[in-house]
Amino acid sequence: MPRRRKTPREFVEERVPAPPHAAGVQEFALAGAAADAPSAGPAGRRGGRRSATIRSRPRQQQQQQAGGEEEVVVAAAQRPQGAAAPATTLEAVLLPAVADQEEQQLLLLQGAAAADPPGPSPPVSSKTLRFPLRPGKGRIGQKCMIKANHFFAQLQQFPDYKDLHQYDVSITPEVTSRAVNRAVMEQLVKLHRESSLGQRLPVYDGRKSMYTAGALPFEFKEFRIFLQQSQEESLQVDDAPKRSFKVVIKFAARADLHHLGQFLAGHQADAPQEALQVLDIVLRELPTHRYVPVGRSFYSPNLGMRKSLGDGLESWRGFYQSIRPTQMGLSLNIDMSSTVFIEPKPVLEFIHDLLHKDLTRSLTDSDQVKIKKVLKGVKVEVTHRGSMRRKYRISGLTNQATKYLQFPVDEEGSMKSVIDYFRETYGYIIRHPELPCLEVGNQQQRSNYLPIEVCKIVEGQRYSKRLTERQITALLRVTCQRPKDHEQDILQTVHHNAYHHDPYAQEFGIHISAQLAQVEARILPAPRLKYHDTGREKECLPKVGQWNMMHKKMVNGGVVNYWACLNFSRNVQENYVRSFCFELAQMCQTSGMDFQIEPFVPVRSVRPEHSSRALLQLCDEVKRRTEGKGLDLLIAILPDNNGALYGDLKKQCETNIGVVSQCCLTKHVFRMSKQYLANVALKINVKVGGRNTVLVDALTRRMPLVSDIPTIIFGADVTHPHPGEDLSPSIAAVVASQDWPEVTKYAGLVCAQAHRQELIQDLFQTWVDPQKGLCTGGMIRELLISFRRATGQKPLRIIFYRDGVSEGQFYQVLLYELDAIRKACASLEPDYQPPVTFVVVQKRHHTRLFACNHNDNRTTDRSGNILPGTVVDSKICHPTEFDFYLCSHAGIQGTSRPAHYHVLWDENNFSADGLQSLTNNLCYTYARCTRSVSIVPPAYYAHLAAFRARCYMDPDAVSDSVSSMTSGFGASGQSVVSRRTNRMGGDASIRSLPPLKDNVKKVMFYC
Repeated sequence: MPRRRKTPREFVEERVPAPPHAAGVQEFALAGAAADAPSAGPAGRRGGRRSATIRSRPRQQQQQQAGGEEEVVVAAAQRPQGAAAPATTLEAVLLPAVADQEEQQLLLLQGAAAADPPGPSPPVSSKTLRFPLRPGKGRIGQKCMIKANHFFAQLQQFPDYKDLHQYDVSITPEVTSRAVNRAVMEQLVKLHRESSLGQRLPVYDGRKSMYTAGALPFEFKEFRIFLQQSQEESLQVDDAPKRSFKVVIKFAARADLHHLGQFLAGHQADAPQEALQVLDIVLRELPTHRYVPVGRSFYSPNLGMRKSLGDGLESWRGFYQSIRPTQMGLSLNIDMSSTVFIEPKPVLEFIHDLLHKDLTRSLTDSDQVKIKKVLKGVKVEVTHRGSMRRKYRISGLTNQATKYLQFPVDEEGSMKSVIDYFRETYGYIIRHPELPCLEVGNQQQRSNYLPIEVCKIVEGQRYSKRLTERQITALLRVTCQRPKDHEQDILQTVHHNAYHHDPYAQEFGIHISAQLAQVEARILPAPRLKYHDTGREKECLPKVGQWNMMHKKMVNGGVVNYWACLNFSRNVQENYVRSFCFELAQMCQTSGMDFQIEPFVPVRSVRPEHSSRALLQLCDEVKRRTEGKGLDLLIAILPDNNGALYGDLKKQCETNIGVVSQCCLTKHVFRMSKQYLANVALKINVKVGGRNTVLVDALTRRMPLVSDIPTIIFGADVTHPHPGEDLSPSIAAVVASQDWPEVTKYAGLVCAQAHRQELIQDLFQTWVDPQKGLCTGGMIRELLISFRRATGQKPLRIIFYRDGVSEGQFYQVLLYELDAIRKACASLEPDYQPPVTFVVVQKRHHTRLFACNHNDNRTTDRSGNILPGTVVDSKICHPTEFDFYLCSHAGIQGTSRPAHYHVLWDENNFSADGLQSLTNNLCYTYARCTRSVSIVPPAYYAHLAAFRARCYMDPDAVSDSVSSMTSGFGASGQSVVSRRTNRMGGDASIRSLPPLKDNVKKVMFYC
């Protein structure tokens, strides 16, 4: 019996037995056996590709051979047609390269012995896991030179006595403010650097650690530091702090830079995080004293003009800075950034801007709720005490107006009003007694009351709560920069920071280049796209990442026989709506759909508050008149500012009524542009089950590692609630291709999970049914079954694009989610383990790519950005691992952000060209527009699905049980709704998602 492929978790812990099979397993196995040729069977089946004794060479050995890449190509050419590439074995990835074959066999035996320990399994350790090595560099495409916002960081070679030393720092009394801690340590260095510190200039992380270049004269020492009142006042946010601080410094460890050099040279697998962290802290020390630090960025009103965003908020300009290990060595990644701060103004003026109303009258309850939500935690300073500007943090707002507020003044309970206290103590007459007071200080002990009119917001406080659409638009307008201007600002920031004069960088021997890194790139060719043969243009070759639908018809046009339109906008008259609907129907017909020109029922105008009732009445009427068939499509005209109406409509249509819908804003109805109508037609077509276009290479079976055997491509993402929404769950979404070899339609599943939980909990699940016993399910399992039913074939290869994972979560996500994929496959059929490639997609990074000549039309698009298809896999990429930057889209405004793809697991042995070309080509199949998009479509669709699922959440209803529903939608037409149990631990309940209607699940309605 061939051996089942192990997961990383199984290799580290113990072998996991295949879970009990659910009801649909036999059908999956039998159907797969009937449809699949023996040579294309999955690993471990009869007639499969491999036996237990045949393994592919580790990628390390492939790279060591001369002409390793050509050798792989030859081997692929010798395989029988339809057979998959040999998968990289788990051992080859997990174990370092071992020269002696007997020694490697011994290590494998030891690993197998450790896989079945007696008693409980040991905890999983990421140190036993190795990500795939780079399989050589790509060669496809036109070569060119570009610039990246990475600056080479050179380390001076120090003698041993100047190695990095770490010291533990303890400050008593303990304070939570990093600013106070830094003030204490700054005073300590100022007083004792020349004496007790042996002339060392240390750097401090603001918490518990201090670092020096070379050892201090002591291993343990206590200091007594006094802060001046002015220093405390400028930093402290509560009442008077202690003026005396005891600081204890104790030697902790020594960081050896030799390992960092070995890692950068490719001789060591693990990045020495401690050394990198120290260097990052060194380069952050001076900016931290100069600017306001926020995460890895620094902001100041002096770094650029501050712009008002409305409602008392403003944007500040700043820069991002991070040191990274790359192929060229250490590089400092610097990028421009902007974020939102609260305007430093009197609180009275801030509230006026926030509420947009006169404050001469008392506030309503809703006004008070809004003020509390925005101002809680904000620091203010008082203005009624002359030069004494004591600072406080707002903890709340009084329920009563100031004129009614009293507080005890002695132990006997004598009361005094706030108005009398301020008049008698400060000689201040309160001018707005009808307004409430701010509650400041520690509420658990005793609240202090401050009249709103005597408080001013302290400068430099970041606003991290949710922004309005208008504020987001204003912020984007501020941050949008053409590439040439963006590059110039980065260079100006580097010049302004003057790293060559930074005393901390000099102390630690760090030299930062003043020039952007020159990087070799390649421009991948655009793929040819197939359209319907009845159109004048049957194929299309996109130019500069875009094309249009002129003279083309959708490759598979959908059918819409019964449709209707509801107008929720009071500003649009019915004749405008009828004209818009007629033009839209004509565009759908012209584009290749079978679309009835006239709506089944006349256009109806409805007030937004009556949307649910109007929808139900309309659908009941159509269902009755069509003998149960019902609507194929609902078109809804919405006001431009529609609040919750959009989400309510989507929830009602997709989870209650069972109809796909297309919402159009009022402004587009009036404009009625042909481009807009064409894009809406594309969305409608895939919502009713059609295809817009497919890759020519997919139809001709010329897509490497996709066309040879049935391949399913997954996309996954987790969206988290906005800051401040502490009770809202996170939404996980997984989509999977449902057509092969076209790879165009995607089914999907969504589920709610614990707040800010990044691991997708419902990829695989088990639960106990009272009648059936132990059952298996989960999103991966359901989507595999859906693929089988939609294509008639069983997936024999899995490609998994995972969005939204930060570098610090790579190991955790891979260990958990790949393990779930393996278990889901094993639950469908014994020994069913198709090879998996797991790729993380990252957009939230700060690498930017610029043309060497911004005026060269051969290397830039109309926006001045690099051309779509530009790929970089050298110099600024990881020293040894398989990653690349791909700018797959044409810029529109601002500077294009390339997507970063990092391969965490690869059993399909992708070459660099293979994965880069596949990813780039897929970016041209996005259904909602005739442009290539910035990230691979399955990851994009997962994001859309998760965003749509948030519309289904009831903001007031929290599930009173420990179970929740997983809502599914997809091209298979089968029900993909499954239960799951809350395995998060604790008693936190998760809001449930209402299940989708069966007819909605058949289509890509989330587009």
